[in-house]
Amino acid sequence: MAKGKKKNIEIETPESMPEEMAAESAEGISPEMKTEENAADAETEKTDADSPEESTAEEEAAEDPENAETTEETGSETGEKKVGGFFKKKTKKDEQIEELTDRLQRQMAEFENFRRRSDKEKTGMYDMGVRDVAEKLLPVIDNFERGLASAEEGDAFAEGMKMIYKQLMTMLADIGVEPMDAAGKEFDPNLHNAVMHIDDDSLGENIVAEELQKGYMYKDHVVRHSMVKVAN
Repeated sequence: MAKGKKKNIEIETPESMPEEMAAESAEGISPEMKTEENAADAETEKTDADSPEESTAEEEAAEDPENAETTEETGSETGEKKVGGFFKKKTKKDEQIEELTDRLQRQMAEFENFRRRSDKEKTGMYDMGVRDVAEKLLPVIDNFERGLASAEEGDAFAEGMKMIYKQLMTMLADIGVEPMDAAGKEFDPNLHNAVMHIDDDSLGENIVAEELQKGYMYKDHVVRHSMVKVAN
């Protein structure tokens, strides 16, 4: 039996491999895997290079608190508030604060209206009381005037009555009740009550010739109309 030729088979060893492939084999990474990793890294670098560097308002606020936005804006439709450039949903506490603030403002407005109404009612009641008291005092004053008109000059009793009469008139003036002077003025139905008419050529038409009983006013209100005689 003839011996066959011995075939020399060369087995690649790490020594016979290229240095780059030997290093990759030592790391356990195949050339194909290395190629895929390089392609992914290149794509990532390209994406980072194309997109600009962005920073959120929250990061800026954290880095520089002094320049951070502190104002809050409330969305009218969404019920959200804008804090630091971003909309943030209202909390239950924020809604309660808004409700209590609105209720307080309404109550303050109602109290102010009530105070004004009360002051107006008090003033009206006071004015009504003054007019009522003055109306009851006027007949007494009329009697004093009649008595003083018929008293003799120098009578001590008449002088005493005159002092009381002046005291009454001062009291009426202090509360705002003043007598009206109608003689010689044009007749005014809002102030005067004409009980007589006379013909007098020396006076103009519709002029008060004589005041028969004094009229009195309290501020802009007539307490009692003047009783007068009017010339035609």
